[in-house]
Amino acid sequence: MNKEISSILKSVSKPGRYSGGEYGQIIKDKNSVKARFAFCFPDTYEIGMSNLGMRILYGVLNEQEDVWCERVYTPWVDMQEKMKEYDLPLTACESGDELREFDMIGFTLQYEMSYTNVLNMLELAKLPLRSSERDDSMPIVIGGGPCAYNPEPVADFFDLFNIGEGEEMLPELCRLYIQMKEEGRYTKEAYLHEAARTITGIYVPSLYDVSYNDDGTIKAYAPKYDDIPTKVTKRIMTDMDRSYFPSKVVMPYIETVHDRIMLEVFRGCIRGCRFCQAGIIYRPVREKSPEVLNDQAKCLFESTGYDEISLTSLSISDYTELEALTEQLLEWTDDNKVSLSLPSLRVDSFTKELMDKIASVRSSSLTFAPEAGTQRLRDVINKNVREEDLMRAVGVAFAAGKNTVKLYFMNGLPTETYEDIKGIATLAEHVIDAYYKCPERNRSQKPQVTISVSCFIPKPFTPFQWEAQDSMETLAEKQEFLRTQITDRKIRYTYHDARVSRVEAVLARGDRRLAAALELACREGFKFDAWDECFDYDRWISVFERCGIDPAFYANRAFGLDEVLPWDIIDCGVTKEFLRRERDKAYAENTTPHCREKCSGCGANKLGGEKTCCPKIAK
Repeated sequence: MNKEISSILKSVSKPGRYSGGEYGQIIKDKNSVKARFAFCFPDTYEIGMSNLGMRILYGVLNEQEDVWCERVYTPWVDMQEKMKEYDLPLTACESGDELREFDMIGFTLQYEMSYTNVLNMLELAKLPLRSSERDDSMPIVIGGGPCAYNPEPVADFFDLFNIGEGEEMLPELCRLYIQMKEEGRYTKEAYLHEAARTITGIYVPSLYDVSYNDDGTIKAYAPKYDDIPTKVTKRIMTDMDRSYFPSKVVMPYIETVHDRIMLEVFRGCIRGCRFCQAGIIYRPVREKSPEVLNDQAKCLFESTGYDEISLTSLSISDYTELEALTEQLLEWTDDNKVSLSLPSLRVDSFTKELMDKIASVRSSSLTFAPEAGTQRLRDVINKNVREEDLMRAVGVAFAAGKNTVKLYFMNGLPTETYEDIKGIATLAEHVIDAYYKCPERNRSQKPQVTISVSCFIPKPFTPFQWEAQDSMETLAEKQEFLRTQITDRKIRYTYHDARVSRVEAVLARGDRRLAAALELACREGFKFDAWDECFDYDRWISVFERCGIDPAFYANRAFGLDEVLPWDIIDCGVTKEFLRRERDKAYAENTTPHCREKCSGCGANKLGGEKTCCPKIAK
């Protein structure tokens, strides 16, 4: 650890964020390493250490003897003040070396409001923000994660983006870097061109020209060379049983968000909710076998000692071998006092048998996500959940002695009416009624229903990507209207700040012209904008105004159905024609069956071959 950093740890909160030296960290001999990779998570240590993707990619890169991947997190505000006071650069956890000493710096882009943290970290590392200002002696800056599916708002700051899953892509990038260095033909320009030309899933923004129409919409993307793709196709792992999964992980010294074993059960989703980006970009579904999962869980338990296993996926109840998996796990977890958690259960799949097996329902509350208050609007968004499903699920919970339920909803969904909003309050009242109608309820306790309402954000690669977000005034009116509809003290109402959602919509649907605003925001000290205590809407609007950007153009404008979208340079596997059909069905209030009931022809299956969800239909 840098001696100066060590000397100031006593003066900052949670010094364990910066101490390094954790059990399970990987240390290598610099003299035997040919490529050094700094994996950056643009948020606090506690959040980054809980990210499963970072754990996987940290392990897969370090499996290569001549590559050393280290971890970097965003220092909290108090630590950043000390770093500036003592003129200390941002360093990696393992070696304590400055980021400038690395060959590659990779950022995982999990949410749009982390963009200012990305630039903040580059600034703390004393590196130029823009790719065009970094020369051959400086690290290659790489972006990946879900926000890379529309990389345009931050395109000017990154040298390249990994589109899709990185277990194979990142090692390939490192191997190409090492090869070109050893052959004496490395320049940043040559490396980026070669990566874009030879590695599937690599998007190099500087190799594409973007032109605009007079009305401000995008006219075209044009590759600068004939040998690079006109559209960048995402990469996926086709066989999850053979995909890398860590046998041990870095163990934190301080409490993190998820202090448990996270067992990735499958990738993708069969459901097709029309507001959900993850359900589209992670298609097709690819499952792991129960035997592989059981072995991986045992291995991690032996190497970590964690007493909880969380089965992670977008919808765990859609795993076809869930019963077999839980039976195998329970053969040894009960004896070792290890509990199971299934955090993404759907209400239409929640049963007493599952509840008896898992730890998440042994707590005081359960969480379900109806998303909309009326069946009409649930059909619009293709949620494919009915009120009777919710009533049955809460009935199971109440009969087991539970009394607290949390329900997630959205405001501002396409076609939403005030009747739909009133339906949220009505549905919460029906849950309260279901408690009193349950003969097995815990009569010593009163029921408590919390309704949490977020604001709809039209995300790229969804059937609602063309829709306009409600204005802040409209969202505020809807939030207040819902408040007036809640008259029972046993119903608690919370809602998301519409101002944050508006900025998030701008960044989610933006193009390269947002770079000037993001750079100005960084220069003026913006950071941790996903945190309520740091977000300042008026400052964001000031930045947009000074850069000549109209937030409504991106957030509150309905995009043309034939318009070139900022993310059209990316091929996520699902066709635009499918998204358009799903949008039409939404306005007709028609639902689409899930993938195992009937293939909807989204196009994603062409990426995965026999290891995807479609063969499951025949079963």
